Amino acid sequence: MLLNANKSTIRKFKKNLLFYILLILMSLFFIYPIISIFVNSFMGPEEISDSYSFLTNINTNQSNDKYMKIKLIPDMFNLTQYINILFRQSFFLRMFWNSTGIVGAIIVGQLIVSSTAAYVFCKVSFKGQDKLFFLYIITMMMPFQVTLVPNYLVVDRLGITNTYTALILPAIFAPFGVFLMKQFMNYIPKECIEAASVDGAGYFQTFIHIVLPMLKPAIASLIILLFIDYWNMVEQPLLFIDDAVKRPLSTYLSIIGKKDLHYAFAASTIYMLPPLLMFLYWEYYLVEGIQLNSGLK
Repeated sequence: MLLNANKSTIRKFKKNLLFYILLILMSLFFIYPIISIFVNSFMGPEEISDSYSFLTNINTNQSNDKYMKIKLIPDMFNLTQYINILFRQSFFLRMFWNSTGIVGAIIVGQLIVSSTAAYVFCKVSFKGQDKLFFLYIITMMMPFQVTLVPNYLVVDRLGITNTYTALILPAIFAPFGVFLMKQFMNYIPKECIEAASVDGAGYFQTFIHIVLPMLKPAIASLIILLFIDYWNMVEQPLLFIDDAVKRPLSTYLSIIGKKDLHYAFAASTIYMLPPLLMFLYWEYYLVEGIQLNSGLK
């Protein structure tokens, strides 16, 4: 019996070991591009040209190299890329702050709209409630490209093209936030709402003092998802804004990659930092919100 138990334990250990090795290999596969960008950001122009000669000389046909040279440690630690990006190219910093302002306004606006709309859908009864929410779900299921042209027509009719409002206004009323907040509000006990009503609280007071404090995981989850989504938007700025200086940083990376590859890695590293830091800061609330919304808790 003891021998059989030992064999079963060894067999289980081997299965777990293989499983963990597979997970580690998969993790390295997905994280390698990030590591590569970060390492390359500390390389000098000469080392970048040598490692990516098939790209830097693609127009002149001066190189016969077909593959890049993979390096996990630079030959010489160099901050030239960061110095040029942060101190010698004001265009980069301006577009960085464009992205920060646009995404911040979208997050604040959509939190207000989605939380109040979800509260009405979830806790206030009115005629046609289910049908109206069903329309929200339908619009959310549509591909983004389907609504891009109608949004442009509305923006053009309002006369707000080539302004930040053209990016912020359509994003504030996106249906995903309403759907997500309503799913979280379904877990708020009706007894809490009824107790507040008995104490004389109206809809607004109940929403502010009862509902919102219980929605911290939902709010954190929505902030992270919205930040990642709109920090990386490309199509809307290219379509709605003609002036390149007013566009967010997401549209700048493709340009700098074509014009000057030597600075693209530092620009990409700086571009990745805000969503990465936000995820690390709100990670606990995001995991808690996903568990709650999936019924794991």
